[in-house]
Amino acid sequence: MSTARGIATAEEFRPTVAPSPRWALWAAHAAALTPLPSAIWRFALAFGHHGGYTEQGYRDMNMNGWGTSWVIFLSLSTELAALLTLGLVRPWGEVPPRWVPFVGGKRMRPEIVEKVAWVGVGVLVVLWGQMLFWWAVSHDDMTNAGTNVVGVLYQPLVLWPLLLAAVTWSYRRRHRA
Repeated sequence: MSTARGIATAEEFRPTVAPSPRWALWAAHAAALTPLPSAIWRFALAFGHHGGYTEQGYRDMNMNGWGTSWVIFLSLSTELAALLTLGLVRPWGEVPPRWVPFVGGKRMRPEIVEKVAWVGVGVLVVLWGQMLFWWAVSHDDMTNAGTNVVGVLYQPLVLWPLLLAAVTWSYRRRHRA
Protein backbone atom coordinates (compact mmCIF):
# COMPACT_ATOMS: atom_id res chain seq x y z
CA MET A 1 0.00 0.00 0.00
CA SER A 2 2.59 2.54 -0.93
CA THR A 3 2.87 4.99 -3.73
CA ALA A 4 5.13 4.45 -6.72
CA ARG A 5 7.74 6.71 -5.14
CA GLY A 6 8.08 4.45 -2.11
CA ILE A 7 6.39 6.82 0.32
CA ALA A 8 4.22 5.00 2.82
CA THR A 9 0.54 5.82 2.97
CA ALA A 10 -1.44 6.74 6.07
CA GLU A 11 -2.71 3.15 6.25
CA GLU A 12 0.82 1.84 6.80
CA PHE A 13 1.41 4.28 9.61
CA ARG A 14 -1.78 3.53 11.49
CA PRO A 15 -0.72 2.55 15.02
CA THR A 16 -1.64 -0.89 16.28
CA VAL A 17 -1.76 0.09 19.96
CA ALA A 18 -3.40 2.70 22.12
CA PRO A 19 -2.05 6.23 21.75
CA SER A 20 0.63 7.43 24.11
CA PRO A 21 -0.52 9.20 27.25
CA ARG A 22 -0.07 12.96 27.27
CA TRP A 23 2.70 12.82 29.89
CA ALA A 24 4.71 10.44 27.67
CA LEU A 25 4.34 12.82 24.71
CA TRP A 26 5.62 15.67 26.85
CA ALA A 27 8.49 13.55 28.19
CA ALA A 28 9.49 12.44 24.67
CA HIS A 29 9.54 16.02 23.42
CA ALA A 30 11.49 17.15 26.47
CA ALA A 31 14.01 14.33 25.90
CA ALA A 32 14.42 15.46 22.30
CA LEU A 33 15.30 18.95 23.53
CA THR A 34 17.78 18.01 26.27
CA PRO A 35 20.91 18.07 24.05
CA LEU A 36 19.96 21.38 22.43
CA PRO A 37 21.61 23.83 24.90
CA SER A 38 24.94 21.98 24.81
CA ALA A 39 24.72 21.56 21.03
CA ILE A 40 24.24 25.29 20.54
CA TRP A 41 27.23 25.94 22.80
CA ARG A 42 29.36 23.47 20.81
CA PHE A 43 28.32 25.11 17.52
CA ALA A 44 29.46 28.43 18.98
CA LEU A 45 32.83 26.80 19.74
CA ALA A 46 33.06 25.51 16.19
CA PHE A 47 32.49 28.99 14.79
CA GLY A 48 35.11 30.75 16.89
CA HIS A 49 33.43 31.68 20.19
CA HIS A 50 35.59 30.59 23.12
CA GLY A 51 32.54 29.52 25.11
CA GLY A 52 34.14 30.03 28.51
CA TYR A 53 37.49 28.46 27.67
CA THR A 54 40.70 30.31 28.36
CA GLU A 55 42.77 31.29 25.32
CA GLN A 56 45.07 28.31 25.85
CA GLY A 57 42.16 25.93 26.55
CA TYR A 58 40.49 26.92 23.31
CA ARG A 59 43.73 26.52 21.34
CA ASP A 60 44.23 23.06 22.85
CA MET A 61 40.89 21.94 21.40
CA ASN A 62 42.20 22.49 17.84
CA MET A 63 39.11 24.27 16.58
CA ASN A 64 40.87 24.95 13.29
CA GLY A 65 40.98 21.29 12.36
CA TRP A 66 39.46 18.07 13.61
CA GLY A 67 38.15 19.74 16.75
CA THR A 68 35.62 21.70 14.71
CA SER A 69 34.47 18.61 12.81
CA TRP A 70 34.19 16.67 16.05
CA VAL A 71 32.02 19.20 17.91
CA ILE A 72 29.72 19.59 14.89
CA PHE A 73 29.42 15.81 14.55
CA LEU A 74 28.81 15.43 18.28
CA SER A 75 26.13 18.12 18.30
CA LEU A 76 24.25 16.69 15.32
CA SER A 77 24.51 13.07 16.44
CA THR A 78 23.31 13.74 19.99
CA GLU A 79 20.32 15.70 18.72
CA LEU A 80 19.45 13.00 16.19
CA ALA A 81 19.72 10.34 18.90
CA ALA A 82 17.45 12.38 21.16
CA LEU A 83 14.91 12.76 18.36
CA LEU A 84 14.66 8.97 18.19
CA THR A 85 12.84 9.15 21.53
CA LEU A 86 9.87 10.52 19.60
CA GLY A 87 9.62 7.18 17.81
CA LEU A 88 8.42 5.63 21.07
CA VAL A 89 5.31 7.82 21.02
CA ARG A 90 4.73 8.27 17.27
CA PRO A 91 3.54 5.90 14.53
CA TRP A 92 6.85 6.14 12.66
CA GLY A 93 8.35 4.34 15.64
CA GLU A 94 6.26 1.30 14.73
CA VAL A 95 6.67 1.52 10.95
CA PRO A 96 9.62 3.69 9.90
CA PRO A 97 9.33 5.59 6.61
CA ARG A 98 10.42 3.62 3.55
CA TRP A 99 13.52 5.77 3.00
CA VAL A 100 15.07 4.51 6.26
CA PRO A 101 17.70 1.88 5.33
CA PHE A 102 17.04 -1.76 6.28
CA VAL A 103 13.86 -1.17 8.34
CA GLY A 104 11.87 1.33 6.28
CA GLY A 105 8.28 0.31 5.65
CA LYS A 106 8.52 -2.74 7.92
CA ARG A 107 6.67 -3.06 11.21
CA MET A 108 9.15 -2.95 14.10
CA ARG A 109 9.02 -5.68 16.73
CA PRO A 110 8.13 -3.94 20.02
CA GLU A 111 10.44 -6.20 22.06
CA ILE A 112 13.45 -5.13 20.03
CA VAL A 113 12.50 -1.46 20.12
CA GLU A 114 12.08 -1.69 23.87
CA LYS A 115 15.41 -3.45 24.40
CA VAL A 116 17.25 -0.90 22.27
CA ALA A 117 15.61 1.91 24.22
CA TRP A 118 16.65 0.38 27.58
CA VAL A 119 20.22 -0.01 26.30
CA GLY A 120 20.03 3.65 25.31
CA VAL A 121 19.01 4.55 28.86
CA GLY A 122 22.05 2.72 30.22
CA VAL A 123 24.43 4.36 27.74
CA LEU A 124 23.03 7.81 28.55
CA VAL A 125 23.43 7.25 32.28
CA VAL A 126 27.10 6.38 31.73
CA LEU A 127 27.68 9.29 29.34
CA TRP A 128 25.80 12.08 31.06
CA GLY A 129 25.29 11.00 34.67
CA GLN A 130 28.73 12.34 35.50
CA MET A 131 27.55 15.85 34.62
CA LEU A 132 25.89 15.95 38.05
CA PHE A 133 29.41 16.34 39.43
CA TRP A 134 30.56 19.03 36.99
CA TRP A 135 31.25 21.61 39.68
CA ALA A 136 33.16 19.13 41.87
CA VAL A 137 35.90 18.77 39.25
CA SER A 138 38.56 21.34 38.45
CA HIS A 139 38.37 22.86 34.96
CA ASP A 140 41.71 24.62 34.62
CA ASP A 141 41.21 25.26 30.91
CA MET A 142 38.04 27.30 31.58
CA THR A 143 37.25 30.60 33.21
CA ASN A 144 35.11 30.57 36.37
CA ALA A 145 32.16 32.02 34.48
CA GLY A 146 32.71 29.54 31.66
CA THR A 147 32.68 26.63 34.08
CA ASN A 148 29.34 27.77 35.47
CA VAL A 149 27.76 28.45 32.08
CA VAL A 150 28.88 25.12 30.61
CA GLY A 151 27.69 23.30 33.73
CA VAL A 152 24.24 24.83 33.37
CA LEU A 153 24.08 24.12 29.63
CA TYR A 154 24.98 20.47 30.13
CA GLN A 155 22.66 19.78 33.07
CA PRO A 156 19.62 19.00 30.85
CA LEU A 157 21.58 16.00 29.55
CA VAL A 158 21.31 14.49 33.04
CA LEU A 159 17.53 14.38 32.52
CA TRP A 160 17.73 12.67 29.15
CA PRO A 161 18.10 9.07 30.46
CA LEU A 162 15.33 9.64 33.00
CA LEU A 163 12.97 10.96 30.35
CA LEU A 164 13.90 8.15 27.96
CA ALA A 165 13.28 5.59 30.71
CA ALA A 166 9.83 7.05 31.40
CA VAL A 167 8.90 7.04 27.71
CA THR A 168 10.26 3.50 27.28
CA TRP A 169 8.20 2.33 30.26
CA SER A 170 5.11 3.89 28.66
CA TYR A 171 5.95 2.19 25.36
CA ARG A 172 6.28 -1.14 27.15
CA ARG A 173 2.93 -0.75 28.89
CA ARG A 174 1.14 0.17 25.65
CA HIS A 175 2.65 -2.69 23.64
CA ARG A 176 2.21 -5.39 26.26
CA ALA A 177 -1.33 -4.54 27.25
